[in-house]
Formats: sequence, C-alpha cells, structure tokens
Amino acid sequence: MATFSVPGIKVSGLAACVPRKEVSNYDYRWVTAKEREQLVKTIGVEKRRHVEKGTTTSDMCQKAAQSLLEGLQWNTTEIELLIFVSQTRDYLIPQTSNILQHKLGLPTTAIALDISLGCSGYVYGLAVASAMMNSFGLSKALLLVGDISSLNSAYRDKSTYPLFGDAGTATALERFEDGPLMHFSLEGDGSGYKAIMIPDGGMRHIVSKKSFEYKKIAPGIYRTPLHIALDGIEVFNFSLREVVPNINKLLAFSGQDLATVDYIIFHQANRLINETLRKMLKIPKEKVPYSLYKFGNTSSASIPLTIVSELRNQVQQNDLLLLLSAFGIGLSWATATVEFHKVFCPELIEL
Repeated sequence: MATFSVPGIKVSGLAACVPRKEVSNYDYRWVTAKEREQLVKTIGVEKRRHVEKGTTTSDMCQKAAQSLLEGLQWNTTEIELLIFVSQTRDYLIPQTSNILQHKLGLPTTAIALDISLGCSGYVYGLAVASAMMNSFGLSKALLLVGDISSLNSAYRDKSTYPLFGDAGTATALERFEDGPLMHFSLEGDGSGYKAIMIPDGGMRHIVSKKSFEYKKIAPGIYRTPLHIALDGIEVFNFSLREVVPNINKLLAFSGQDLATVDYIIFHQANRLINETLRKMLKIPKEKVPYSLYKFGNTSSASIPLTIVSELRNQVQQNDLLLLLSAFGIGLSWATATVEFHKVFCPELIEL
C-alpha cells in the first residue's frame, strides 16, 4: 500500500463545469415505469448532464480552469504543472494535457501530462500533483479532472445509461510552506480490470466491424464492445471489501479520526454502494454530501463536482478538514485527507 504525506501544498481554488443539457431518468423509455422508479431508488440518480455533439472533457476542464485563473488573478506564466486526468481524452494521440497547456496560455516550460484513470482519478491526480510540486519545488499547478462517460454508454443498457453523467473540473494548487500535510493512501488490483471496461477500441482489441454489433448481455442490457461494460455485483463487492479498510489505514497513518473530519466526500458511484459505505463507517448523513441525484456518476469528476455543487459556501467561508474517498475502474481505490482553508470556489459553470 502506498501511504504517504505531502507537506507545503494547499488547494487555492476549485471549479466545476457541466453541460447545459439535462437528461431525466424518469424519461428513460427503454424500461417500464415501474423499473424506472426502482432504478432511481437503487442508484440514486434522478437526472444527469450530457454533452452535446462536439463538446469534450477538455472543453469543460478549460472553462473551469479559466474561471480559476481569473478569480485567483493568477499569471499563467507562473504555472509550472498541468495534469489532465481522464479516460475520455480528445484524441488517441497526442496527449490532451499539451493541448490544454496551449489553450490556457501556459508557458512551454510548464510540465504537462495525462493520467488515464476514472473513478479514483481525482485522489490519484491530487496525490501526483502535490507530490511533484513538493519534490520539484514547483510553485503553482492546475489539476484538470473530468469525463464524458455518457458517450460510452449504450441507451439500451439499463445497467449503465441511467447512471453516468458528464463533467469537467479544475483545482488550483499552490506552494504554501507552512501549510498542513495532505495524507494519501493509494491502492489497486488489476486482476479485476474486467469489472468496468470498454472491450474494443484500444490496441488489445482494435476497432472492427464486430465492434459495432449490438449483443444481448442480459434482459434489458444490449450493447456493443465499444460501450462501457459494468459488472455491478463485482463492483459492489469490491467497494465494500476495499474502501473502508483503506480509509481506516489512512486515518491510522495520519493520526486523524472521522470525528474530526468535517465532511466525507465519496466518489459518487451509486446510492446503494455509497449508503452502505456510510453505514459501515457509522457516519451521520449530514457529513456525507451527495451530487449523485442531480449529476449522476461523473467518474473522475465526481468528488470535486460534489464539493462545488454541495459545499461551495462552506469551503469558501470556513477552514475544513475533508476526507476524499475514490474507488472504481482498474480496479483502483484511494483515500486522502485534505485541509481546505477558505478556498476560492466559483459558481457551477454550464457549457
């Protein structure tokens, strides 16, 4: 287990962008009215945001980043690191981070790199960005995290289509020598990679005619190998098996406890998983905010989006200790404790 602390780095700003297009699960006609009601009750998603044709993850991350740069009055020449975390990049090649580096007006001397991670991506990205800043002596960084999973979901797949939404986020990180420690615990198990995957489209199974053929997987589930395949039972079992021990290990390492944490922000997987985890940890409901019901599972963006949409006033006006817990694709999972000190957080952006 990779458990470590990073000193001297603070979160200065946090922004999120979602598409204007709203999709309601109560209008999902692939299933019956009774099934729709049960789906909403189980997964906890009433509506989601879907991108229009031509809009990418990087477009939303760019909007979020620009709002931070303007609000914080940062000079782009001072930004030395840009990390883009997503599994829905603009192109197979080149890397999207360099495109964003150019569009945001960052200097060519800035480090720009992509990280391909989904559900656990925000915590992993925060760990990598803060550790690089600390190790390399970097002063300012942008962590851009998001996904447009709706484009990878088949309408006739009731296991995925009602669940996923789209979003892009930006986090501004800054060197702060006297700042508190960030604590991280990162884990993964590649033996479970098939639990959440898109079988075709990569180099293992390149696109062919068969990639576009719909197949019946189960009642109410039809998809092609170019769509997300989700093994709900395996993901549920994995989440309950790994997440709570990881949280407890980090708290034991950091010397913190849940009683002193102001809010616990889970990756917005689905209502059944998240509520089960909350009850296992015996956390009161008021300490666990949800954005799931109105934005769905937004993959890597779900934690920062939840903070912006549900805790915007709190993080701007107060000093808070947040525990971030992310888990999913890979399989991979991660926990972080991060102190937020009156963080700049603009209103949710729509694109």
